[in-house]
Amino acid sequence: MRRTAGLAAFAVAAATAAALPLTTATSAQGAATSASAAADPTAAALAALQRHPGAARATQGQAFTAGTTIVDPDGSSHVRFERTLDGLRVIGGDLVVHRDASAGWAGVSQTLAAPLTLGTDAKVAAASARRTVLARNARSQAVRGDDRASAGELVVDATGATPRLAWEVVTEGVQADGTPSRLATYVDARTGMVIRSEQQVVNVDGTGNTLYSGSVPLSVTKSGTTYQLKNDGVRGSTYTVDLNNRQGSKGTLITSTTTAFGNGTTSNRASAGADAQYGSNVTWDYYKSTFNRDGIFGTGAGSYNAVHYGRNYVNAFWDGTKMTYGDGDGVNYGPLVSLDVAGHEMSHGVTENTAGLTYSGESGGLNEATSDIFGTMVEFYAANAADPGDYLIGEEFDLKKHLGFRRMDNPASADSSLNCWTPSAGSVDVHYSSGIGNHFFYLLAEGSGAKTINGVAHNSPTCNGSTVTGIGRDAAAAIWYRALTVYMTSSTNYAGARVATLKAATDLYGAGSTQYAAVASAWSAVSVS
Repeated sequence: MRRTAGLAAFAVAAATAAALPLTTATSAQGAATSASAAADPTAAALAALQRHPGAARATQGQAFTAGTTIVDPDGSSHVRFERTLDGLRVIGGDLVVHRDASAGWAGVSQTLAAPLTLGTDAKVAAASARRTVLARNARSQAVRGDDRASAGELVVDATGATPRLAWEVVTEGVQADGTPSRLATYVDARTGMVIRSEQQVVNVDGTGNTLYSGSVPLSVTKSGTTYQLKNDGVRGSTYTVDLNNRQGSKGTLITSTTTAFGNGTTSNRASAGADAQYGSNVTWDYYKSTFNRDGIFGTGAGSYNAVHYGRNYVNAFWDGTKMTYGDGDGVNYGPLVSLDVAGHEMSHGVTENTAGLTYSGESGGLNEATSDIFGTMVEFYAANAADPGDYLIGEEFDLKKHLGFRRMDNPASADSSLNCWTPSAGSVDVHYSSGIGNHFFYLLAEGSGAKTINGVAHNSPTCNGSTVTGIGRDAAAAIWYRALTVYMTSSTNYAGARVATLKAATDLYGAGSTQYAAVASAWSAVSVS
């Protein structure tokens, strides 16, 4: 057992800063720290942690590495940290350190409930953990080709109620519907039992249809006598490739002899590429103009799109580096390159590079809901007459019904999605538990009851029989984005999301504001208290 840390218990380190032990500073050291903090929000957060070790659930052998930093216009700062214990990654141990406008301590956002008191010596060997995972995969047969495993990394899995020492074993293959698989399985390093598995290739569960966006502006790159479907020095030089209906291919950069790409139909393979490029461009512009975020990674670096994946593949996915789109089956669904799906996939990348919501349990539902929320906001932002904004997900590539495969006003009316939170929500597929977050967002933005939006009938019930008055899409999105980037951490659940969005509403509009009250009402309306 470990003892809870006192004042001199563990080091806090930033990627660009020296280790800072949590000890009581002398006046000279305090002055130096204050001067450093004034110039560097990360140093300020390190100094703040030094003074408040208990707030970080401090234990001996624990350290932090600084990640992204957000500084508000009034000078308040929010610095993310990843946690290690005896040098081991603590999954679910991440936190955000908050300082107010006057440089005062404003607390910590995290899901770790108590100090880590477990030892870090494994009783189960890595090779044994690998064998357990491979045998389990062979029995499930959910993924093809996952008969080889990584060497395994010893970690602390703190995503559950009781943190455990675990081996993280990663296997790769292909899921039943053709989506690539990168499955991380966590094996208890003391008992050898499997704790949980997490799919790390994030996909849209559903179907699609060809997007006809009309004639849209694209930034292309000239190369010799041809043009490439690649942004020329803008939006991170994002580009689009044709996978030629293969899996595991790097694809071929889409080119044209003119500045025009595609003909608006599936008879020209570049049409789907133009849709994907347009979708990623609009999504980039939405995040930049709305939140001043420079792309998925927030650094100005680009990713890329890949179209024509596999054959009869009715899906799309984000894998950490790119957005990939299938062509649908050509009967019920066309290519999944609609605006809301492009925004959805790109937003998975934003989530991965901010809160890092784990793609399982309730945090996985929040991850999916975040992508539906911002995919929908991208559709409204585009104001494209060919695809007006609504709260249907994927209606453009639904060739027969044009209703999509999810909807946010009444999620349960479209598929097996949940309208209301229940204690079993964490055991439901993340594409269905996302309905709780989607329903909350719709109620917050538009309110309950019936209304028509851009010609589409919407009608949102509440789980408690209440009436909710919406505050508008832009205000609702601003609250969700701030909650995601400032207060949510990897293991945030729906109760934690309520807390995070209320804090965000307080920051943006005030604790006594209409917006704050609406957030509380909308969560109660989906049974999250």
